[in-house]
Amino acid sequence: MKLYELTEQYQALCELAYDPEIDEQVLKDTMDSLWGEIEDKADGYARIILGMKADIEKLREEENRLAARRRHLEDRSKYLKDTLEFNMKEIGKTKFKTALFSFNIQKNGGLQPLVIDGLIEDIPGKFLIPQDPVPNNEAIRNLLAERQVDWAHLEPRGESLRIR
Repeated sequence: MKLYELTEQYQALCELAYDPEIDEQVLKDTMDSLWGEIEDKADGYARIILGMKADIEKLREEENRLAARRRHLEDRSKYLKDTLEFNMKEIGKTKFKTALFSFNIQKNGGLQPLVIDGLIEDIPGKFLIPQDPVPNNEAIRNLLAERQVDWAHLEPRGESLRIR
């Protein structure tokens, strides 16, 4: 068999090895038909395995590079949003529209943040969930809607910039 024929067969075999659609038995049968002696087979396997290992390492490096880039973009995006929000508050312009976007600093939705000020032992039992003591935040919120207590209070809702 001529060298260029071997090269073509090797390339075709590599394509089969990398193709996730190809069944392992088909790959094995193709390898068996191309290589005869165990030494030849071992060399062929080794060439494909080492090629795959090199590709795996390149892919791992690329994954790390892309993850670092993603984290950088996430951090930069948060910085830009925080800066815009700060400047909007500084000039007192918390809501406006442009040709492209609407900008609005508004109160966050959901429940108001609850902070337990006292010790867990100071909270009446009906506001605790039976287990290792854990405050029953829903019951405490309902109580705080009716009256103030010295062991808990509601914090104001936070704000965040919405860009649509």
